Amino acid sequence: MTSSPSLPNFDTILDRRASDSIKWNRFEKDVLPLWVADMDFSAPEPVLRALRERLRHGIFGYPQEVRGSREAVLSWLERRHDWRVDAEALVFLPGVVTGFNLALQALGNPGERALVQPPTYRPLMEAPRHASMFRSNAPLVQDTDGRYCIDFDAFEAAITPETRFFLLCNPHNPTGRVFRRDELERMAETCLRHDLVIISDEIHHDLTYSGHKHIPIASLDPEIAAHTITLIAPSKTFNIAGLKASVAIIPNKNLRKRYEAARRGLVDWVNLMGQIALRAAYGEGDSWLDALLHYLEANREYLFNFVHRELPGVRMAKPEGTFLAWLDCRQANIQGNPAAFFLKHARVALNEGKWFGSQGKGFVRLNFGCPRATLKEALERMKAALTA
Repeated sequence: MTSSPSLPNFDTILDRRASDSIKWNRFEKDVLPLWVADMDFSAPEPVLRALRERLRHGIFGYPQEVRGSREAVLSWLERRHDWRVDAEALVFLPGVVTGFNLALQALGNPGERALVQPPTYRPLMEAPRHASMFRSNAPLVQDTDGRYCIDFDAFEAAITPETRFFLLCNPHNPTGRVFRRDELERMAETCLRHDLVIISDEIHHDLTYSGHKHIPIASLDPEIAAHTITLIAPSKTFNIAGLKASVAIIPNKNLRKRYEAARRGLVDWVNLMGQIALRAAYGEGDSWLDALLHYLEANREYLFNFVHRELPGVRMAKPEGTFLAWLDCRQANIQGNPAAFFLKHARVALNEGKWFGSQGKGFVRLNFGCPRATLKEALERMKAALTA
């Protein structure tokens, strides 16, 4: 795949083993790592340029909020997601995981419950326990094509008098679903009827494919917005997770006041370089992201066709968003844990499905946010392991 001089070449393979990368140094050197949600692409040039300019200044003292960062976020939300947000609704944080844990501990009480939709991102499932709360599950269900859907009867039934929160993940990790407007409206209506606060992890909000559009659940209606804390970050979109910069969007003044009070002495400011990167990414990252989405969608198609034709007993539904594929290996005649099988016999590192809840047993999660050559090599290795 080629690129114009003004756009990145995502086919370039960069050596990450000397960069203190957890993705590339967790396993032995002969292992191809397609596990943690960390792409193998360089950050956009506007981000790199902004960081270089600040480095040249040479002083990195205590920062105030970086000028223009709030405006960059607001402009991004409006032009990419059709969502107009008041400036005071933004709360800058060092991470989305920090953000949803802080929400439960700021707003909840021990013994209350939070609702999740497994299989889902493990830190979401663990957050209620960290706040001395209980977790209720409303598992997603698969249709005949392997696509995950919401069981609305189970969703309603999982809400008890003790339930105070719904932890939404959209676009959904690991299944790749991008929930439709009607699905979001029905979930939101149920939450409003039961007076639940929605804590929405939307970290993959910029990464959706043709025919699918991310809709922030808080953008549906002012009443829904008043019951919602939305968490976003440039980290997945622009591959800058190591800089630790994210945003909580809390339109409800009372919720925001309680949220900010709970962070005092525990959750500090976003570091200077993270703020610089966030401002540059949201301010100048559109063309890079458009090129990335084109590349990732082509990777997704290659992966889907390869799985369908070349990996016997493995199936997947096309992810509608994220750069993560959820592979069902239950019919592949693999004895035991499929992630362990592919690590041992293919030398490919994938996420174990059970990490996302018991509903993930027999699945693996594969990160296709990498150069096509890396993806091809990993899939050929997996094919050889299955057909040996």
